[in-house]
Amino acid sequence: MNTNRQWLLANRPHGLVGDDNFEYIETNIPEPADGEVLVRNLYLSFDPTQRGWMEDRESYLPPVAIGEAMRAGSIGQVVESRHAGFATGDLVQTTGGWQDFVIVAPDQALMGLNKIPAGVPPEMMLSVLGVTGLTAYWGLLDLGQPKAGETVLVSGAAGATGSIAGQIAKIKGCRVVGIAGGPEKCAWLKNEAGFDDVIDYKNEQVDARIGETCPNKVDVFFDNVGGNILEAALNHINMHARVVLCGGISGYNATDPIPGPANLMNLVIMRARMEGFIVIDYMDRAALAVQELVGWIEGGELKYQVDLQTGFENIPSTLTRLFTGQNIGKQLLKIADPA
Repeated sequence: MNTNRQWLLANRPHGLVGDDNFEYIETNIPEPADGEVLVRNLYLSFDPTQRGWMEDRESYLPPVAIGEAMRAGSIGQVVESRHAGFATGDLVQTTGGWQDFVIVAPDQALMGLNKIPAGVPPEMMLSVLGVTGLTAYWGLLDLGQPKAGETVLVSGAAGATGSIAGQIAKIKGCRVVGIAGGPEKCAWLKNEAGFDDVIDYKNEQVDARIGETCPNKVDVFFDNVGGNILEAALNHINMHARVVLCGGISGYNATDPIPGPANLMNLVIMRARMEGFIVIDYMDRAALAVQELVGWIEGGELKYQVDLQTGFENIPSTLTRLFTGQNIGKQLLKIADPA
């Protein structure tokens, strides 16, 4: 390979993100300077938050600029190093973006440049042991603070983060109910992930089903969806409930602002707490979470799913899968094999 294929952000989406928001180009492979590393991307991560990065608004990260390679987490291989800490052939995790090759300054990189431990499958480092697993771990345990015997409700429960959050709640001795879309996703949550009950929002009335599946009401709501699902959950919160705002995928592609829940007074009446968070605030404690996640996986207590697509040409359409409900578990795409 003697060119660097890239997908650039061509224009900011209005409504559902699509292929026409991106431009394909080929450029020269960049050369690293002193202190830098040239990485060839092998796997790309796809996350709902990428839709927010495409908006020209203030957030926890600056927006992707028009004409810039689309931002994405990645697993890659070092092909040239001018940094003492990395050698050619090292498998690494970074924010490589939608391109074959990326220059990384390890001491300045957005999410760092981290070596993949020997024997760990790359897909694990972009899913259950990556940002999604860490998001589930810290969001549930630090903000949700579940206690044995409590009821935990999870929206977007078949997604990469929601499925892990629900299983951690089970490990902590809670009754866990998941909200997901479609029989296949709901069956996996109940039969494989061990959820106590599931609600199919595509085929069931969510508000009524929360009442049926959570007879003792909801102590912790781990929300990845927002909108009407959040409003329905707030109708069933317990005294001193904790509502963890992880995401709001229901509104990411909306052309008009999504109305806020009309029942926020329930938080006051029930003396409950609703709080948002971003996992980057916990990265200094990532090793602690990974250690415990690995232990649960090895003990058979924690399962995860990866939806692996292939082909560089399929990068834009793979992002769209997140917003059309096609993916099951963590959405990844493979663009190359290691050397």
